[in-house]
Amino acid sequence: MEHVPEIFRRRRAGVLMHLTSVPGPHGVGDLGPAADRFAQWCHEAGLTLWQMLPIGPVGYGESPYSATSSFAAEPMLVSLERLAEDGLLPKSRLKAHATLGRGRADFEAARAFKRPRFAEAFETFRTRCGLRSPAFRKFVRASRGWLPGWCRLAAAKEGGSRELHAFIQFQFERQWQAFRSHCHALGVKLVGDLPIFVTLDSADVADRPELFRLERNGRPKVVTGVPPDCFSKDGQLWGHPHYAWAAHRREGFRWWTSRVATALTRFDALRIDHFVGFVHAYEIAGTAKTARHGRWAPTPGRELLTAVEKRLGRLPLIAEDLGAVTAAVTMLRDDFGLPGMKLLHNAFYGPDSGDLPHHHPVNCVVYPGTHDNDVSRGWVRQLSREALARFRAYAGGDRRKPEEALIRLAYASPARTAIVAMQDLLGLGPATRMNVPGVASGNWCWRMEPGAIPASLAPHLIALAADSGRLAK
Repeated sequence: MEHVPEIFRRRRAGVLMHLTSVPGPHGVGDLGPAADRFAQWCHEAGLTLWQMLPIGPVGYGESPYSATSSFAAEPMLVSLERLAEDGLLPKSRLKAHATLGRGRADFEAARAFKRPRFAEAFETFRTRCGLRSPAFRKFVRASRGWLPGWCRLAAAKEGGSRELHAFIQFQFERQWQAFRSHCHALGVKLVGDLPIFVTLDSADVADRPELFRLERNGRPKVVTGVPPDCFSKDGQLWGHPHYAWAAHRREGFRWWTSRVATALTRFDALRIDHFVGFVHAYEIAGTAKTARHGRWAPTPGRELLTAVEKRLGRLPLIAEDLGAVTAAVTMLRDDFGLPGMKLLHNAFYGPDSGDLPHHHPVNCVVYPGTHDNDVSRGWVRQLSREALARFRAYAGGDRRKPEEALIRLAYASPARTAIVAMQDLLGLGPATRMNVPGVASGNWCWRMEPGAIPASLAPHLIALAADSGRLAK
């Protein structure tokens, strides 16, 4: 038990919902009052973990997994309401068309509304000598390893001065730390998500090209992805450049250590996306059009994790050990005491699956499904007759409300950590799915409607947590 990170040493229940999915008046969920209210609801529902997707600046298709910086935050997460509270914006500038406060997250509309107001708030901040304030200077010093590169990239892509983009990141950090303190006061810990790779058009690649396998013209020699599977007959071509591992080894994995350290100033634990990439990674030619043809190549994940742990101490990581899992992947996960993942959606496709709850180890995290899966009401409709029969025989419940049975299974699992997507807690249908792997557009946009949480849900979840030993003591 002592080898397991502290956050995973007792039974907990949590919710999976990205910050952009929180209701809000300005196009996407952000760090405004609605986020604080949702944290309060988590407390009332006995949910002591709130897991999000990556919070970096979204990339192609508004994907948080294609962030254009491993260190900077998505500017649209900055709350205008908080800027007004700080006197940097008049409250009259907060009023937006009602359509921005409902429906799917709309990054384009949010940018159109927020960017000019960020510029106004920056002018107020600048004229009040905020750029020379001790707090801003401290932030700039602490972020000197990544902030200049991000500001250069952001100014080139979006316009505005580098100082404006530094101001936005400063405001994010202030708002985030206040939000995190609010969550902690409620007994709610935050779980983040760290993609293993970064995008070619990121500030990371621009700042440190020697850490990536690039041609002389800057194009990637090999790119990332996964081979064909049940999600895609052509595989998934992510397109991120692979790391030049020898360069990382020469610097003692300092870039990786900084990346993890920065994330842990914001989150209490991190899910490592594509953990198998710490043992082997699928390499595809940089000119390929699909992921059909590639090869698995070894990676120095053990050296990397050892170096990071030596500097940062015990790592509170969740290993996304899905996909091409080998004995070496399992050994690496267990040697560092990291919980892996079990998906109930995967448990009924064959007899006696390892994802069935009676096979779950205590040191794992159980989910009905993740952001890559359909919501449970969509999942059940796609089951074969045999899989549906297994599900009903094992879980029982109402076929029209499969999420209820899956939530009960997750809570009752031996796994110390159970996390359920908010869509399933609300019993929502397939239109609310967060992501379809291999599909480039239309993802990442689900947003909870204002007032969507029924008053009966928190007491129900509290009772379920009490019955399954997941309430804080």
